[in-house]
Amino acid sequence: MIVGIALLVTIGGCSSSSSDDPDPAAQSSNILFLVLDDVGMDQMEIFGFGGATPPGTPNIADIAGAGVSFTDTWSMPACSTTRATMYEGRFPLRTHVKAALGPNDLANSMTSPYAMTISKLLATRGYESAMIGKFHIALPDMNPAGKAVVHELGWDYFAGWLDETGDPPSIDTTAGGIAPPGTYSCGFVPGGHMANGADVGACYLPDGSCSVPAGGRVPPGRSCRDDGGLFVPNTHCQVAAPDYLDFERQNAHSVSPVTYNFADGSVEELPFTDPRARQFRASFAVDAAAEWINSRPADQPWMATVSFASIHTPLVQPPVDPTSAANIASSHLDCTNPLAQRILSNLMVESLDLEIGRLLVAIGVASRNAQGDLVYTPESTDTMVVILGDNGTLGSTVKLPFDPSRSKGSAYQTGVWVPLIVAGPLVNEPGRIVSSMVNVVDLFALFAEIAGITDVQAEVPRPIDAMPMLPYLIDPGEPAVRSWNYTEVGLNLQADGAVNGPCFIINSCTQIPIVRSVCEDNNGVWWGEGTDAQVNGVPAPAEGFQYCSQVRDFVERNGGESFYIQPLVSIAVRNEGFKLVENTFKDCESNPGSCVDETVTELYEIDVPLDTPWIDREDTNLPLDGLSHEQQAAYVELTDQLAALRATVVACPGDGNIDGMVDERDLQEWERYAQPWGGSSVYDLNLDGRTDTLDRDIILEHLGLDCREGWPLAPAGPLPTASAVR
Repeated sequence: MIVGIALLVTIGGCSSSSSDDPDPAAQSSNILFLVLDDVGMDQMEIFGFGGATPPGTPNIADIAGAGVSFTDTWSMPACSTTRATMYEGRFPLRTHVKAALGPNDLANSMTSPYAMTISKLLATRGYESAMIGKFHIALPDMNPAGKAVVHELGWDYFAGWLDETGDPPSIDTTAGGIAPPGTYSCGFVPGGHMANGADVGACYLPDGSCSVPAGGRVPPGRSCRDDGGLFVPNTHCQVAAPDYLDFERQNAHSVSPVTYNFADGSVEELPFTDPRARQFRASFAVDAAAEWINSRPADQPWMATVSFASIHTPLVQPPVDPTSAANIASSHLDCTNPLAQRILSNLMVESLDLEIGRLLVAIGVASRNAQGDLVYTPESTDTMVVILGDNGTLGSTVKLPFDPSRSKGSAYQTGVWVPLIVAGPLVNEPGRIVSSMVNVVDLFALFAEIAGITDVQAEVPRPIDAMPMLPYLIDPGEPAVRSWNYTEVGLNLQADGAVNGPCFIINSCTQIPIVRSVCEDNNGVWWGEGTDAQVNGVPAPAEGFQYCSQVRDFVERNGGESFYIQPLVSIAVRNEGFKLVENTFKDCESNPGSCVDETVTELYEIDVPLDTPWIDREDTNLPLDGLSHEQQAAYVELTDQLAALRATVVACPGDGNIDGMVDERDLQEWERYAQPWGGSSVYDLNLDGRTDTLDRDIILEHLGLDCREGWPLAPAGPLPTASAVR
């Protein structure tokens, strides 16, 4: 690339020499999409990593051996961001879902009801779609659709969790009300050799029944938890359960608020006393998915997304696996201990692997041999299986030589490099590795291609960023489709410009945790509103701080040690040889009385050794004032690439239904959200958390505006350069 020539950006373009004429069988292939939560590339031994003690994943390894493993896949740095990207085929700068969703985020930062989600697109080809488990691209409390939000976005069936934070609740350290808070760090009564533990007792279920779990290698309190019960230590079953037992307490992955959306638009919410709400989340997801899939007519194509909550915090012991000595031995761990957290993350990955194998057998895609090993022959099935990690691993459980300080929540390699496996009847020459660049946004195209859609952009009425993937499966010699890659995490929109509070974890401050409970579930110290933190006996102000830089200033002024601040916005773009990172912080220390954005740009040369992963560590950052000719050319190229991508986003004030026009339809849609809802919606155009006449005024002010002229919708051609778009 010649210095000074802006790089041409290709958006969409889901076509190539191979994908123009896809295998006809694609039109009838079912799709099983398995999403692993917080499982980065560093965890996966089958990709050559996993650290000194990699988790065992024999079932995933068997699937990889029968399919294609993509070794250079980028996600977005956070869960909601990745999910919105791949379900909509659009980067976060278009979806506006830029961080993990929390209870304060506006509907404007959730997947729009007007978006062409993958479920809506596949419906045009006769597919039925189910979402099982974690959703987290919209939350009901700030959304007009409420608990029916999954159905509104196009899925025919949903069985899963619409938690306030989108993720598992905190551990119930009372173990169901039997002890004061803080007593049981893992949410169940441990064995008798542990403090407040017991080797005998009574296990009560919500229906009033009671049993006495057998002792032995597994503490009866843990067995009772796995059965959905509450354990009263050192006692016998009584005629009635003790009054203090509280079956309404949520408990990490074990007791969850389960919601169903049905094809007719109806919603069912399970009480916490329902056995399904008391299953370990991974087990519930497999049971619910198998039930839905097995109920499909033989001639009905389907896509089932099974979105696991593991290994998202809080990390706890998964269900007992009697064949695993490590699983059984974990009963004695203190779940607040950092070393225990690393053991638990391994066990939760291994439990995920068991559940994936169980699911494939349950739906008839695989079987077991006499030794109990998975027998998977995808060519004899009608189902494509896709396995993905949604973002990099949480820093505290990152495996070396990956970088724990630059992990989940950052645009560095450890935060965005994820495992991706695709297997099924459309894969030619299985057992292959594809080392070409892939982005999670491309999965939108893959799912469409499997359904027989060859020109994806032509069927989506707004720009998409997805590139073809099916050619890699069909043609082992397929050249690289992507010449560049992109990732982004930032701030979601909150009323009147509010942001998540600061959270101090280990030796850095971050504003990714959405509320105090999430901060503390990650062993963090909350410095936002209501903080009780202090430094050298000096308490923080009760109102807390808005930004991490304010926390650092307070800590340093009171004699504490300084620390690293995680960026509020982290963006990266790369080509084959170099990677550009932009990190944006709020500088409140050098500007007393005001906080200003400070953006730091970094450049890394990508070196992929044969025996170790390439990681963009701090000490490999190239000094921008001393670049070589080649490095300077790469810097200009990537800077132009990023500018050109940003220039394709066309502001259209008043366009709440994202059709690129401000017209009478927007007034009609505004009315629908303003009355009787009136709260947060995509027609809250001034971002104050209300849909009211102030928003109607914005529509009226821009009535007649047509923003589509700047849209890059030509599927096969490149976009203009950044300067030409401007």
